[in-house]
Amino acid sequence: MLKYRLLFLLIFFKTSFHAMGEEGMWLPQLLKQLNEQDMQSLGMKMSAEDIYSVNKSSLKDAIVSFNGGCTGEIISNEGLLLTNHHCGYGQIQSHSSVENDYLTDGFWAMSKDEELANENLFVTFIIRIEDVTDQMLAGLDALEGKALEDSISARMPSVKEKAVEGTHYEALIKPFFYGNKYYMFVTEKYEDVRLVGAPPSSIGKFGGDTDNWVWPRHTGDFSIFRVYSGPDGKPAKYSEDNIPLKPRHFLPVNIAGINEGDFSMVFGFPGRTQEYLTSYAVEALVDSINPARINIREEKLAIMKAEMDQSDKVRIQYASKYARVANYWKKWIGENRGLKISEAVKVKRVEEKAFQKWADKQGNEDYKNLLTNLEKANNGLTPYEVPLQYMREAIFGIEAFRLSLGLDAKSDASIAKFFKDYNRPTDQMMMKAMLKTFDENVADEYKPEEFQKLKSKFKGDYGKLTDYLFEKSKLTTEKEALAIKSNPKKLDKDPVYTLANAFYGLFKNSIVPEIEQRRIEIDQLQKLYVKGLIEMSPEKKFYPDANSTMRVSYGLIDGNEPEDGVKYTFQTTLEGIIRKNESGNPDFAMPEKLRKLYDEKDYGEYGIGDKMPVCFLASNHTTGGNSGSPIIDANGNLIGLNFDRTWQSTMSDVMYNAEICRNIGVDIRYILFIVDKFAGATHLIEEMNIVKERPMIPLEASKTAEQEALIEE
Repeated sequence: MLKYRLLFLLIFFKTSFHAMGEEGMWLPQLLKQLNEQDMQSLGMKMSAEDIYSVNKSSLKDAIVSFNGGCTGEIISNEGLLLTNHHCGYGQIQSHSSVENDYLTDGFWAMSKDEELANENLFVTFIIRIEDVTDQMLAGLDALEGKALEDSISARMPSVKEKAVEGTHYEALIKPFFYGNKYYMFVTEKYEDVRLVGAPPSSIGKFGGDTDNWVWPRHTGDFSIFRVYSGPDGKPAKYSEDNIPLKPRHFLPVNIAGINEGDFSMVFGFPGRTQEYLTSYAVEALVDSINPARINIREEKLAIMKAEMDQSDKVRIQYASKYARVANYWKKWIGENRGLKISEAVKVKRVEEKAFQKWADKQGNEDYKNLLTNLEKANNGLTPYEVPLQYMREAIFGIEAFRLSLGLDAKSDASIAKFFKDYNRPTDQMMMKAMLKTFDENVADEYKPEEFQKLKSKFKGDYGKLTDYLFEKSKLTTEKEALAIKSNPKKLDKDPVYTLANAFYGLFKNSIVPEIEQRRIEIDQLQKLYVKGLIEMSPEKKFYPDANSTMRVSYGLIDGNEPEDGVKYTFQTTLEGIIRKNESGNPDFAMPEKLRKLYDEKDYGEYGIGDKMPVCFLASNHTTGGNSGSPIIDANGNLIGLNFDRTWQSTMSDVMYNAEICRNIGVDIRYILFIVDKFAGATHLIEEMNIVKERPMIPLEASKTAEQEALIEE
């Protein structure tokens, strides 16, 4: 009987810890007080200070914000940097041409001299994080709304200047919990970052749109760069005199492999989440906002794909644009699916009912009427959301319109760069489709008079309207655009320029102010709501929404069953690539050399017998911006590279569900296998610190003194 009791208790405790450790994007400087014990209960062997420290080197010193939108990590003492293929895609594309098609064929620098410089690419390290709430809010209790925002903004420069005085560092201050807290990030920015290696897209983008946000996954989504410093070790602009960065810390690379149930941690710069939205906001997202975005992007993708399929030149020009549009198109579909499966609106309403019950007992009028006020404010915002999305996604998705806005202030170089990746017929087709979809889905009050006149002139024929604009405009060829940009009289008569600015004027003057006014009101109410939630549950640990600042999330290597009849195992292998390739889908094309390595089972030390691991699932809470984040084991070693979530998991930007949400990583063994066996870039492997460490069983590591006593009994 005791045997079964112990088994039940062990399963119970493992499940409890499993649920505790998955949700949240935690500030690294607060891990000691909030998360260290929980993380160690899941199997982590490090201390919180090993992860974040100001006084000694720590994991945070190997983590960078990559170009402001992704994450990267340093993996050698010579500044070698690993991030996703899709994060480096723009740089790979910029070096590609029909003659040197690095997107298709891949690129590998076999020496430092062959590494490629990248204009405007930068990485940012975090030096320290400070709580500056008192400096930002002291004496401002009587202010609210825009007056409060303006007062806080006025204080920021002096606080930042004092923090970095006498250094080459920069500082950034951001609000957390809707402005209940403020933290300052002191940073170090490096601007000489060179491309070292990238697999062909048939590896780095294997699965394409078919597999995006999908499991099982087999994408080798990685690229390699190198960070350079000046000869003095400090940041410097590109120069041949620069030297490889000597980092404060770099991640050892663990090729011992993973097992289901192993501790895992993601360290990076997640972009944006909205975990504390009310049911009213979630309902608008699911029923109005996401459907509008999805429909527009579906049309745009179909147009681009048809054009790209007909021309290699257009394929290269629009590869990065297509990937950007497709990424969130599919994400929003999955987000809606996950929120509906999880009945997110109902769950939020249950939470709100509990809050209202608590608020009624407090006798605080602000809390008592808070949810009613939030409902009114959100209902006032929703009518403006659809025209906002159609303006942003459809109208300003027309490239000629985007070029027109602020044209006179654009440099010749930026205009030349625009036309390098511009195809006039593609944009002409896009304009025709986008004007039509905008007109059919947006109320007349949000349509500029100039558009209405043109529509009337051509009797609602969007094709003829578009042909007229392209025939008469000087903004669809580089030579004419450069000639006209400094001639205001001619520019003001250009039909594309005129229409684009008419749309922008209405957008700026009629839509944006209404949106901003209502969002300020909602944010003010949300600030109070989050404050109330924290007061209501003082025993609960709260994490702030992601806002592109450094965060840690943690959980386990773990498969799941996200829907009825659907079961995801935690690991995929190279065999899955072979099977997908046999389908004939062009998204599953693979290099012959990779097939040869599979046939010969030539995996080196990276395989397991006749299997070559490729990707895996974990229960770490991630979002956009975590692309390129390291997946780290219990000892602080690199075991994988985060690059995606399962389709249903995209709901975690709004509501995390431990049963559904999983992040997807490339196994570090597959990355090294491609670098070594496929590319022959063994010199890069030699730079790294390769280790073979297996963690302890997480369950054993998680036993508390109370559990030990039960077991002894």
